[in-house]
Amino acid sequence: MTDLHVMDATSDHVDQIVAVIHHAFSARRVLDPPSTALSENATTVADTIAQYGGLLVRSNGVPAGAMLFEETGDVLNLRRVSVDPRHQGHGVASAMVGCAEEVAVQRGLNRVQLIARVELPDTVEFWRRRGYSLVEQQDHNLILAKAMPIELIVPTADDMRAIGEEVAGQLRAGDVLVLSGDLGAGKTTFTQGLGAGLKVRGDITSPTFVISRVHPSLAGGPALVHVDAYRLGGIAELDDLDLDASLDDAVTVVEWGHGLAESLAPDRLDIVVTRGDDDTDETRELRIIPVGPRWAASGVRVSVLEKN
Repeated sequence: MTDLHVMDATSDHVDQIVAVIHHAFSARRVLDPPSTALSENATTVADTIAQYGGLLVRSNGVPAGAMLFEETGDVLNLRRVSVDPRHQGHGVASAMVGCAEEVAVQRGLNRVQLIARVELPDTVEFWRRRGYSLVEQQDHNLILAKAMPIELIVPTADDMRAIGEEVAGQLRAGDVLVLSGDLGAGKTTFTQGLGAGLKVRGDITSPTFVISRVHPSLAGGPALVHVDAYRLGGIAELDDLDLDASLDDAVTVVEWGHGLAESLAPDRLDIVVTRGDDDTDETRELRIIPVGPRWAASGVRVSVLEKN
C-alpha cells in the first residue's frame, strides 16, 4: 500500500526537491533544445520556494515528487513538475496537481498554467485528462492552462444579480452557461443579472412554461437565449429546440441543464446555485466552474462582493 503525503515546500526540503528534480529529468529522453531542469540547485530552488512556494511529495516517507510555483498576475505557474522514476505510476503527479489547484484557489488566482514539450505526447495527455487545455504554442513549448472554479457565499438576491452582470461583461457570442440548483435557489436571479449586463430586451423570468426565450440585444451585442430544461425528457428533446442555429450568435443559458446541455459546447460555464434550509434566508452558495480552452485562456473574475 502506498502512503502519499503532499506538503508545502519549505527551506528544510530544498535538498530533497533538488534530488527529485534531477532524478526525474535525467531519466527523460534528451530534447532539442534540452530542458534546463538539471541546472536547478539548492540556491535556485531555495529562492523560488522563498518567493512563491512549491510542493514536496513523500511516498511511504521517501521523497517521490516535487513541484515549484511562480505567480504571474492572476496565474499560478507550475514549474519543474517532477516524479522520481522509482515512484511513477502511483498517483504522485495527480496528487501534486490537485494540491496545486487548491493552492491557486486559496491564493485567489484565476488560472493554473504550465509548459509541456510537444515531443512528450504522454505528458501532454496527462494534463489534458486533468482538464488542461492548449492555449498557446511557442516553438516546442505548449502552454497548457486550466481556469479555477470560483466559490462564493452570496448574501442577497441583489448580489446574485450583480455577479451575473459582472460575468456578462466577460461573455461573448457563442458562450454557453449551464445552470443547476434547487428550485428557487437563484438560477433565474443570476440570469437576470446576465440580461442586465448584456443589455437585452425583455424581462428575464423563469421560462418554465415556454422552455426557451430569445432576448435580443439593445446594444448591438449578442442575444440571450434562455432555456429551461426542467421538463425535457433527454438530450433528444433538447436537440429538438434547434439551439445549434443560434449558438454561435448568442449567449445561451440553460437552467436545469446539468447532464443535458454539456454537449452543446466544449467551452462553457457550469454554474451551481445552492440554497439553505431556511426559506427566509437569502444567502446562497454559488460555484462557477469554467470548462474548456476558451476559459483556460482567460479565467473568470468576480469582484462584486469585494466592493461591498
